[in-house]
Order: sequence, then C-alpha cells, then structure tokens
Amino acid sequence: MKEVMRSNDPVRLSWAKAVLAGEAIAAVEFDRHAAVLDGSILAIQRRLMVADEDLEAALAVLAAAEPDAAGEPAP
Repeated sequence: MKEVMRSNDPVRLSWAKAVLAGEAIAAVEFDRHAAVLDGSILAIQRRLMVADEDLEAALAVLAAAEPDAAGEPAP
C-alpha cells in the first residue's frame, strides 16, 4: 500500500475517501486509532493509503478534485 495523503483533519480525509470511492479506488485510513489515543494534541497524523497499482490514478484524481484558490475544482 502507498500513501496518498496525511492529515489530522477528519473531514479532509473523509472527502478524499469519497472522491476516490467515486472513481472506484479503494482507500484505507491508517493510524486512526493511534491518533484517537493521542487525544487532542494532534501529534499523530492519519494516513490515507491505496493499493500500489492505484497510486498514480489516486494522486491524479485527488489533484483534479482539489479546489483552487477560488474554491472551484481544477479544470
């Protein structure tokens, strides 16, 4: 498995998982329980992982869906 994103923001991770699921790319969140046990100091970031063969497609999909400065997805 390869990492496509690392964040402390559960909303951003949920958004990324939904975007990837919309393209039939399975994503798994790593370190979720360690981050919860960490409490609220946010020292441990959660990692979003995809299968090795899906890495390039996942990165492209996320880059295309990422909003620009105006809040619109990239063309």
